[in-house]
Formats: sequence, C-alpha cells, structure tokens
Amino acid sequence: MTPDHCIVYILINEAMPDYIKIGTTNVSLQQRMAQLYTTAVPVPFECYYAGEVDRAKNVEKRLHRAFDKFRVNKNREFFEIEPEAAADIIRMVALRDVTPKETVVENAEDSEAIQKLEKRAERFSFKMVGIGPGTVLRFKLDDSVTCTVLDNQNVEFEGAKTSLSAAALSVQHSRGTYWKAVKGTAFWMHDGQTLKDLRDTLENEDA
Repeated sequence: MTPDHCIVYILINEAMPDYIKIGTTNVSLQQRMAQLYTTAVPVPFECYYAGEVDRAKNVEKRLHRAFDKFRVNKNREFFEIEPEAAADIIRMVALRDVTPKETVVENAEDSEAIQKLEKRAERFSFKMVGIGPGTVLRFKLDDSVTCTVLDNQNVEFEGAKTSLSAAALSVQHSRGTYWKAVKGTAFWMHDGQTLKDLRDTLENEDA
C-alpha cells in the first residue's frame, strides 16, 4: 500500500446486528480491528468488506454523506444499513479487495461468544414471514446459489438438512471467506428481499 492509498472498511459485530461501522485505516486492517476490540465491546468486529483506495478520506466522507440519514450518532461511524449497500459503493472505486479471509479473533472464547450471539439472534422461523416448505431462497451475493425451505426452521442445501446460518457460512467458505459465524437471514433472499428485511418490514407493520 502506497502513502497515497488507504483502506476503507466495513465492519459488522454480532453484538450490534443492525449496525455497520464505516472507516479508514493506514495500518493493517487486522491491527485496526484489534484496536477497536476494547473492554466496551463484548465480541470482536468482523470485516464484511475492505478495499484499498486512492484518497481514502474522500471516499469515506462520500460514504458518510450518502448514508447520513442512517447514521446512529453524528459523532460515531455507525450506520443502520445493510453492509452490502456500502460495499457496492466501495467496490466501484477500490483498487483491490483486501477483505480478510478469516475472522479476526483473539482466542477460542471470542469465537464461541460470536457463535452464541449469532445463535441467539437467529431465532427466526419461516412462518413469521409467510414462507412455506418448498420455497427456493437465493444467496444475496450470488443468486445462482439456492437453498430450499424444508420446515419452519431448516433448509435443504447441497442435499443436506441444515440451518440458514450454516448454509450461508458454507457458501462464504466456498467463496474464500472464512468467517466463524454469519446471520443467515441477512444472506438469503425471497422475492428480492433478504429474510431479515422481510421480518423487519412485518414487525414494523405490526408495531
């Protein structure tokens, strides 16, 4: 990375499932993520996407401006948006993809904590969004990848019965991204929307 270049990153955290952090760093991304993992944060951040860009601060400012209405706190770099929305913009200007292929965790306890939060947050059923057995779901990052709903909690993926999260994690691994856990509802889609968005829409209508 040259002095004129920098890394723009999008971080997610299972302890803050509805938010992403958009920032820049001149040090290694792993080092920056370690800096952010303080005693005030229960589990490590995971990098959803990172790109090396020219004039990174300009890119960062444009991203912050574009998503300003979704900003949680004007003094913080956290936004209530889907990470892919921000990643799409960074990809257009990125010189190269520098997303870590593995979750940056300090120890086995960190990994276990992430998985526990993911399991707790999932608590999703297909019935709550009106999806029945036999429905085909498509993977958000590659709609040629599908799974089929088997019952209220499980899907069939590559010939095996599994959960949404396990299926999404398997796809990510096949794509070369070795995360420890993912939120399945954020990666599988039905009728052009993620299951997470479908659930949020229905819950907001009932509120």
